[in-house]
Amino acid sequence: VQLQASGGGLVQPGGSLRLSCAAVGNIYSIGDMGWYRQAAGNQRDLVASITRDGTTDYGDSVKGRFTISRDNVKNMAYLQMDSLKPEDTAVYYCKAEILPWTLGVPQSDYWGQGTQVTVSS
Repeated sequence: VQLQASGGGLVQPGGSLRLSCAAVGNIYSIGDMGWYRQAAGNQRDLVASITRDGTTDYGDSVKGRFTISRDNVKNMAYLQMDSLKPEDTAVYYCKAEILPWTLGVPQSDYWGQGTQVTVSS
């Protein structure tokens, strides 16, 4: 089981990016999914999370600008980022609670490899 994050890049202030997170492997079910970010020298903070039934939560600094969504059929999560600011620059990580389709392996948190988002003119 792996999480594969993609979609980062360089964007000007005020621009938009859409991050994608794909859960691949022998997966029985996925619970909460979320996006976190870590800027240089800082701790990793929650950006947004979404439950399986679509209930969302956002960090205060991104409310009204970012939107998290998921596709339970495709085992995907997305983060639409609008009105980006230089302070949004960070490595973005996706996380998911995954129960693998493997006897004896419990549900646990899986992390993606991170994708760099840079907001700069």
